[in-house]
Amino acid sequence: MSVALAPAGARRRALAFLELTKPRISLLVMVTAVPALLLAGGGFPDALRFWGTLIGTVLAAGSAASFNHYVDRDIDALMRRTRTRPLPAGVLAPRDALVVGFTLAALAWAVLTACANLLAAAIAMASIVYYAVVYSMWLKRRTPQNIVIGGGAGASAPLIAWAAMTGRIDVTAVLLAAIVFLWTPPHFWALALYRRDDYLRANLPMLPVTHGEAETRRQILLYSLVLVPVTLAVAPLSGAGPVYWLAAAVLGATFVALAFRLWRRAETSHAVRLFRYSILYLFLVFTFLAADVVVRTLLWPPS
Repeated sequence: MSVALAPAGARRRALAFLELTKPRISLLVMVTAVPALLLAGGGFPDALRFWGTLIGTVLAAGSAASFNHYVDRDIDALMRRTRTRPLPAGVLAPRDALVVGFTLAALAWAVLTACANLLAAAIAMASIVYYAVVYSMWLKRRTPQNIVIGGGAGASAPLIAWAAMTGRIDVTAVLLAAIVFLWTPPHFWALALYRRDDYLRANLPMLPVTHGEAETRRQILLYSLVLVPVTLAVAPLSGAGPVYWLAAAVLGATFVALAFRLWRRAETSHAVRLFRYSILYLFLVFTFLAADVVVRTLLWPPS
């Protein structure tokens, strides 16, 4: 679909280029990488590797987001929530998103190979391809399980971070990735419940459209009930203390309570509240895990 470019000043175009990277999502991706770096590094890792890995991970996330803008430009124009994005709004041309995507991917590869290792860089590139091609181009438009399977792309940051520090993938890294993977369906399905008309208009097979709202609410609750034990299982495997597991228990109980209330009562306000809380939840779970590592390192520094 061709969209005529709208007149835009330098500031609007600059902000549009930034929007292509979905900065809030990229920030959340970065947060999920931090505790993996600290845990795998045994406390405070080498500064160059630490910051280089975070920068490389954010660049990879921005690259995937830019490709997603390019692929979704037609359906974005149909949905109220996304029609003001840079491409459907005509602020940027589709080729701009491609240039940004390939440029950030190249930078991510360069930074991760220079500051970490080839395994970390390879996982980052695989996550870009998975999000841009497997999820955006294929799954999103073909199956109501799009978010479930596509969640693997968003869960890559802990794997990148762990690989950067150790050169391998361990069970703890997989569990950290599993938290993001299991969090993704209830997060997006809560959004889809109160944006159902958008997805219907764009002919996207999101769960509320294909299976109804009652089944969506049930699936949200089921995923929430699996998610919380996984967050708690991280503690014994990683050696995390009460700074983490107490916070994870309280945050998880609140998540399940909100999911249960949404399951019992089909009100838009409950879906909105769960969606908004889910963002804070993921941020805080990984922040408290990072804080736990920092506290334990300061109190009992490695010999």
